Amino acid sequence: MSQAPQFDEIIDRSNHNSDKWSKYPSDVIPMWIADMDFDAPSCVKDALTDRVQEGVFGYTHTPTSLVKAIQEHCLKHYNWQPATAHLIHLPGLVCALHLCVRALTEEGDRIIVPSPVYYHLTKAPEMSERSLDKIPFVLKGNRWSVDLGSLEESCKKADAKMLLLCNPHNPGATVYTQEELLAIHSIAQRHDLLVVSDEIHCDLILSDAKHIPFASLNEDAAQRSVILMAPSKTFNIAGLCYAFAVIANPTLRQCFKKAREALIPAPNLLALVAAEAAYKDGAAWHEALLSYLKGNRDYLRERIQGSQIKMADHDATYLAWLDVREYDLEDPHNFFLKAGVGISDGSGFGAPGFIRLNFGCSRSQLEQAMNRILIALESVS
Repeated sequence: MSQAPQFDEIIDRSNHNSDKWSKYPSDVIPMWIADMDFDAPSCVKDALTDRVQEGVFGYTHTPTSLVKAIQEHCLKHYNWQPATAHLIHLPGLVCALHLCVRALTEEGDRIIVPSPVYYHLTKAPEMSERSLDKIPFVLKGNRWSVDLGSLEESCKKADAKMLLLCNPHNPGATVYTQEELLAIHSIAQRHDLLVVSDEIHCDLILSDAKHIPFASLNEDAAQRSVILMAPSKTFNIAGLCYAFAVIANPTLRQCFKKAREALIPAPNLLALVAAEAAYKDGAAWHEALLSYLKGNRDYLRERIQGSQIKMADHDATYLAWLDVREYDLEDPHNFFLKAGVGISDGSGFGAPGFIRLNFGCSRSQLEQAMNRILIALESVS
């Protein structure tokens, strides 16, 4: 049974103009985009309600109280406290990824990305006329990890300038260990690469793994990195659009800020209010969420036992990375869509034959989706 029963509530999102729920017909269970179907924390809703009642929505700068909340959150969870001057507040993480590539490298530079990976980490180089090197994420034991040998070889290329990391990894659900991060840093230092680390899922750890911000490794790592974080995935407030970058290196920070001025607006005031409330007062909700997600992950693992679906160790995120290659499906997305479940096809991440399944939903919805998936797969076994 769930240890966090408030997440069992079914919320009708059909009239919310939801990207997740409007993509497919109403008889399809959408389990694709990284958007949970849970009510936001009460502290967030209360803070937004109070702010709306003030009735004035003019231009707003980031309050020092939000900065303090971020610093305290990072110190509590990661023993790392980014300096106020190093924080840059943004309306989203995806635009920050693209801006990092455009502002901190030049056309023709080589960008290295462990793959399969969330598609914006490969789109950012491709859309800005940079060269892209995909190095393999490989299965070691039952855990996905970066191939350090391939990384080293890629970094030796004269035009290699930047490494894009995703930690915790989406879609592999891996949390990099300190040993792995130090090895990656050593390679980056040896070949003088800038590291941009997308850490948006860092507060969604579902195992004994510990998230380590790349910049917290040592001073050199801090000076050659851009860390990207947000409360959006953790507290289910993605539609409010808030993220932040941590850039300790003053030259990199100035380049990023200069490029940002003409391209990316500041976060809107309601986003700032929601972020502060989440970081300051959302701890109990966050703890309950993790308990529920662990239960959903374990339920999912139990349901696929006896099938030919494979699932590696899952340390973080509410996005299951499932290997369905044994079924030899010509088009996994359409196959599962016909079964009544909308998934993310692995080909979009660079891994045909895999699917990504969002289990950030009520247990009953997950049960219904898995029933449909397993019944459909029985027909091709």
